[in-house]
Amino acid sequence: MTDDTDLVAEIEALEGRLATARESVTRRFIGQERVVDLALSALLCGGHGLLVGLPGLGKTRLVETLSTVMGLSANRIQFTPDLMPADILGSEVLETGADGSRAFKFIPGPIFCQLLMADEINRASPRTQSALLQAMQERQVTVAGEDRALDAPFHVLATQNPIEQEGTYPLPEAQLDRFLVQIDVPYPDRGTERDILLATTGAEEEEAHGVFTADELIAAQRLLRRMPVGEAIVELILDLVRAFRPEDGSASEAVRDAVAWGPGPRAAQALMLTVRARAMLQGRLAPNVDDVAVMAQPVLVHRMALNFAARARGENLDSLIAETVSQITRSEAAA
Repeated sequence: MTDDTDLVAEIEALEGRLATARESVTRRFIGQERVVDLALSALLCGGHGLLVGLPGLGKTRLVETLSTVMGLSANRIQFTPDLMPADILGSEVLETGADGSRAFKFIPGPIFCQLLMADEINRASPRTQSALLQAMQERQVTVAGEDRALDAPFHVLATQNPIEQEGTYPLPEAQLDRFLVQIDVPYPDRGTERDILLATTGAEEEEAHGVFTADELIAAQRLLRRMPVGEAIVELILDLVRAFRPEDGSASEAVRDAVAWGPGPRAAQALMLTVRARAMLQGRLAPNVDDVAVMAQPVLVHRMALNFAARARGENLDSLIAETVSQITRSEAAA
């Protein structure tokens, strides 16, 4: 009983600090609470996020604010077709000492930070993307045959323009799967845009302030994994993930007719973590069905693809996911 009481107290204390962090971020990234919650969830789960939105919607501002609030060292890389792996990872250079001796010295690249903004990641060549993939999965890079560990914690928040595809290299499925969530950044509504206009064109702007340190974020990530998840939620997560695999017996006719390939086990792992994160951000001690329903789209949408026939009919994954999630949660509630 004492252990349970301590866990509850730790979760409640963390929830208070997360509320403070969330408030600090939303003061600078105005009117996009859902985007902020998903980005905070990615960091709280120890994962990476793919920010999808048109230029000028504040994605860079969001990442800069998160780095300050969460106490993380940050770097930004603007991806271009001519960017080479060494431009990201670093390289060894031959250095001559004062005594005339020569030795190779490693010059670390911008990836050696705790929060990396990979701007327009799909503009990099597959060779460069593969270098980033190792860092995202293994938290280390290999340069000149030597493995070099990255700073802890290490997170990537990458951006991608959903419209402009000329001169881009679509991310391979293996790399997309390493992103915990896809965060769609929409246009603000009129009232929000008015607030942004007034807040960012005056003599002073709201400043971000640190709420966490890197070590405290690591401790929060460990605590999140201790949050209890009910058996019904575990089964719901499994039902959802398996329902989007067209070859699975539980898949609906709509999924079998439209989906080329579905999410793997990493999607279930991502859902298990992100529903806990959402519960914490909502100030609750355990996730519920609503958390699973809300987190399904950002966790699943980049881990599956429509087949040619479905694309020709004009179908989209968001609608299919929403319909399938609604059906499964309703059936779970009825049971």
